[in-house]
Amino acid sequence: MEVTVYNMDGTSVGTMTVDEAALGGEVNPALIKQAYVHYHANLRQGSSRTKTRSEVAGSTKKMGRQKGSGGARHGTKRAPIFRGGGHTFAKKRTREDYHLAMPKKMKRKANRNALLAKLIDNEVKVVDSLAMNEPKTSLFRNFLKQVGVDRTVLVALRGGSDEDANAKLSARNIDDVTICRADQLNCFQMLNCRYMVIEKSQLEAWLSGPSSQTGKEAKINPMGRANGGND
Repeated sequence: MEVTVYNMDGTSVGTMTVDEAALGGEVNPALIKQAYVHYHANLRQGSSRTKTRSEVAGSTKKMGRQKGSGGARHGTKRAPIFRGGGHTFAKKRTREDYHLAMPKKMKRKANRNALLAKLIDNEVKVVDSLAMNEPKTSLFRNFLKQVGVDRTVLVALRGGSDEDANAKLSARNIDDVTICRADQLNCFQMLNCRYMVIEKSQLEAWLSGPSSQTGKEAKINPMGRANGGND
């Protein structure tokens, strides 16, 4: 598969060859969904709680006299029947665990397969370099327009480097733009946005990095431990 490579002016400056077989050959929706649910569930803290009537802020003064009002008898406004009051059966359980387990090799296959799906739909915009001389939001917005990005977009930048610092500062103020580290790409991030923008060198590094180990080598001779790569 040939992928067009752009520059910051939105002009095509070449192509990049991507091996479809290395990304799974064909899209596997069931595998991608399983991985997506896995990443999504593991973001949940499981710490949601509700308050009883004794914990809700407010006065405990009796609302009105006991008799003669013609209405029902009420005490504090913090009772559950009133808006803003406490919960009758407040959620007070211990922290809930929503964690889902998934084999590392399956996650890596799903991540690569999700990239294949986006490449097939022409939703990956590869750039020769995202380096900018100065942080300027209007320049980055114009770049996105030139390469055909008109919906939500994931901008993958190199982590731990100042080379893309101006691009990060320029992109973070634009609506519908999500920024992530290129070495930590996963299917959850890719599928949450319509488009993805990434440097050619970073995409090549991701394709040949830890994510490429989808067989026994992932356990025998793992890559990426020192770099804190994301599976």
